[in-house]
Amino acid sequence: MKYKDYYEVLGVKREASEAEIKAAYRKLAHKYHPDVSKEKDAEARFKEVAEAYQTLKDADKRAAYDQLGKQQPGEEFRPPPDWQKQYGETNFAFDDLNLADLFAELRGHAGQRGGRAGGPTHQPGEDFEIPVSITLEQAFHGTELKLQLSMPDYDEQGALRRTPHTVTAHIPKGATQGQRLRLPGKGGKGRNGGRDGDLYLDISLSPHPVFRASGHNLYMDLPLAPWEAVLGASVEVPTLGGTVRLKIPAGTKAGAKLRLPKRGLPKPRSGEGDLFAMVQIAVPDRPTEAELALFKQLAEVSKFDPRTHFSQEAQHASTIH
Repeated sequence: MKYKDYYEVLGVKREASEAEIKAAYRKLAHKYHPDVSKEKDAEARFKEVAEAYQTLKDADKRAAYDQLGKQQPGEEFRPPPDWQKQYGETNFAFDDLNLADLFAELRGHAGQRGGRAGGPTHQPGEDFEIPVSITLEQAFHGTELKLQLSMPDYDEQGALRRTPHTVTAHIPKGATQGQRLRLPGKGGKGRNGGRDGDLYLDISLSPHPVFRASGHNLYMDLPLAPWEAVLGASVEVPTLGGTVRLKIPAGTKAGAKLRLPKRGLPKPRSGEGDLFAMVQIAVPDRPTEAELALFKQLAEVSKFDPRTHFSQEAQHASTIH
């Protein structure tokens, strides 16, 4: 695991009191809260501060953390076996993050500010980001997903809770690996008239048995028999839109890249990517007697030597030395 210096994150000394830790936490949490902060990395710092406080505010967790000693932030290290045995089953982890206390703190501050202004302030809902995996077929045709989510919400008393939400997401044709889709108003609920937050979908493409995607282009391996590569052929190849025939030029070599235009993924506004067939030369796993006889006959009459360049390189090397 990677070491995080929680004391450094909060800006306090390792011997800081509980009150000092809480005061530092309140100050930094208010500074970096995404709803009020203008800092570029506010959300990441906000979570980092909350994570540090979750550990250091708890006496047992803090003592267990202190047993690890002081490491360089970001350094990979392994906790001692006795520490892991004692705390390994207690859900104590560096990525443990519970924001309920933080929201409770900030609600109190927001209420005070709202009171001075004559009423509660508008609080926009949180934005959320989730990973979503789709198949290449779904990316090609477009699809609709029903997402079952558990989102933070507030009850009538203002206490934080998690409630189930069903969100319908339309994935347009041509979605690509790493694309980020925004669903306006599908995030956390706003309070006191504040707007609802947004939901962001981080798209990933599931591995496919035939095709590999690179942006809107697709790639596939195309096995050819030796005679197809030498003589040329017309072969059927699959595409996401159906089977098509591809002409193989005579003398096609292994590693050749044959282009099928507009057979890739659709592009957002217009057009399509291409499909590239990467040629591989395949030989029979269990050749028949007749096939073996023909290959032997070819070996006897053929003057073709695919390794001519080896001897040329050897002669060049001997000349140098």
